[in-house]
Formats: sequence, structure tokens, C-alpha cells
Amino acid sequence: MQIAFCLYKYFPYGGIQRDLMKLVRECLARGHAVRVYAGEWNAPPPEARMELVMVPAAGLRNHTRYARFARWVAQHARAHPVDLLVGMNKMPGLDVYYAGDSCYAEKARTQRGALYRLLPRYRHFAHFEHEVFRADVATEILTIADHQQPTFVKHYATPAERFHPLPPGIDRDRAVAPAGSDDAAYRRELGLGEAGRVLLFVGSGFVKKGLDRALTALAALPEPLASSTAMLVVGSDNPARFRRMAARLGVAARVHFFSGRDDIPRLLHLADGLVLPAYDETAGMVILEAMIAGLPALVTANCGYAPYLAEADAGLVSAEPFDQRTFNAELAELLASDKREGWRANGRAFGANPQIYRLAEVAVDYLERFARAVPSPDRQQPA
Repeated sequence: MQIAFCLYKYFPYGGIQRDLMKLVRECLARGHAVRVYAGEWNAPPPEARMELVMVPAAGLRNHTRYARFARWVAQHARAHPVDLLVGMNKMPGLDVYYAGDSCYAEKARTQRGALYRLLPRYRHFAHFEHEVFRADVATEILTIADHQQPTFVKHYATPAERFHPLPPGIDRDRAVAPAGSDDAAYRRELGLGEAGRVLLFVGSGFVKKGLDRALTALAALPEPLASSTAMLVVGSDNPARFRRMAARLGVAARVHFFSGRDDIPRLLHLADGLVLPAYDETAGMVILEAMIAGLPALVTANCGYAPYLAEADAGLVSAEPFDQRTFNAELAELLASDKREGWRANGRAFGANPQIYRLAEVAVDYLERFARAVPSPDRQQPA
């Protein structure tokens, strides 16, 4: 079987990007041929057995590039057919969509004003989402969180049988403390100095992940927590505006910014708490990674994986609608509560569930099933 995946931009630390490579490796392990269409590939060379096709889709704006990307892929796939075309981003003509992003129609109506819906950007993304989820196309949808299906159905009346839920797919190395590590030297390397407690914020896309909320809560910590707590911010994004915000809040000396890095397992075991006060988070794999590492977490209820944290009692879930004062108090509780050891133990116990590591296995089971099915009607071609 030959499977083609489509992704606008690859960089090694993004959630969808990491999921893509899990799917690619599982497909290759089962003997399938894999092609990946990418507009950008900002990483070392990919898997040797993977065919990488770079899509020449230039444009001044994202929505222009993405429209050209979809048209080019459709033409190339007609000339070089595959058994399944799987989108990691929403676009017309897909056999399967991996729903790593939240519902655009919902965000446009709840997080943007009416004028936003007059922009070309809105028209593009609304159209591409509609072409995946409208009721009269055959695109199968792999969902990664329970809240996704009802939201999409509300906007598009998508038939229920097209949705296929996936379990999480945590990397098992997150559960094991790195052997032979020198924590004192590591703390010096990270610039932590005499900080008694360390908060960890991980996520590419600082605005979406709610870094402003996290910095505000750090600045609001009471003494003695305030002067003894540092925050590590790790992610592929431009930190400039948040450095300025930290300075305005008087916490710049206690906030340390890093680009995406490979030592996340070590950071999870070094830190005292994870914070993810996201404005929009489809899943939030780092929540589960923190749990199995025994790291208590404070996350907002709109994170797709927040229910796992609540059910396992491995930290705190801040209710929606978000309230900054409440979150500030919850951060102090996360760091000082006498429940911390229980949270740690509960998170590690959660890691014993084999189902939380099976995302790629279950997803490829679905792909094989879809490929064996009777061919669907002709794909909808990009306009």
C-alpha cells in the first residue's frame, strides 16, 4: 500500500509534526510505501525510506501559499497515484484528515470579531475546513480528543460514521528519568541559579498556548513562592514580546526562554510543575508526558487532554471560562499543596495504561482499513 501525507510545514518539535513522523514510521514498519508532501521541511533529512516531495507553493501570505499547495498536490497525486491521501492540515481532496487542529469555524465565531470574517484569510480557511467536514464528501476523520466531533458536527452536520477516535500516543521515554544525570550541573546550564522551584511551559505557539497567562500568574505568586520560583519556556516561537512582558511584570530574571529542544524528558523530571493555560489546545500531549513523568500539571479545561489529568487526579484543571485570578491561586496551590506527592504517584500510575501509547498503531489500522474499502467517489478538487 502507498500512503501520501500532506503537511504545510515541518519542524521537529511541533505536535502535529511529531504525530506525522509516528505515523510514517508505523507505516514503514508495516511495509507500506510512504510519500510526504511538504511546503517547508525545517529539519534534518527524513526517514531514508520515506519519499519527500517538496511542494513549490510560493506566496506572500499563508492562505495564498496553502491554496497553491493544495492545487499542486492534487495535480501531482493524479499523475502519481497513491492508495490514500492523508492530510495533516485541512484541504480539499483528502481521503483522510488527521484532526490535529481545532475547529476553525468555532474559533472564528468565539475568538474573533465580525470584521475578521470579511478577510480573505477567513474565507480561505473556512472553505478548506468546509471541504473536509461537509456532509456530502467521503473524507474520513481521525480525531485525537473527545471534544472535537461534537464541535465539527455542530458546524457542518458531518455524519458520525466518518469520525474515528484515536488514543494518545505518548513517547515512552517521557516516563523514565535520564540515567546518570547531574541535576546540579543541569540547573546551572539552564541558568536556574538558586531557584527553589521550577515551572515548565512547553509549546510551539506561545500566544495560542497562553504564555501571557502563565507569566501573569508567575508574577502574582505570593512570597516565599514568588522569589524562589523560576519558569522555563520551551518552544519554537519568537519570544520577544513575552520577554518584554516578563520585564514589565518584574519577573524577567526568573523566566528563561529556549527554542525547541531534545531534552524534554530531562526537563519533565527536573521541574516541579507544568503549566498550560491555553486559549486553544486540541490535545496537549505535554500534559500526558508530564503525568507519566510524575510532574504535577495545571492546565485549562479547554485542552483536549485535560480530562485525563482530572480523572487521574494528577494535578489541577482550571475551569472555563478562564479567570486569571483563579488561575493565579491555582498556580500557588500547584507548587505548595500537600497533595503534590499524590499527584505525582497518580500520574506515574496513569503511565501503566498501555492504551496511551497506541496512537500510531491504531491510526495505521484505520488507514489500512480505509484503503481496503470500496473506492470512494472522485475526490473534491481544489478550486
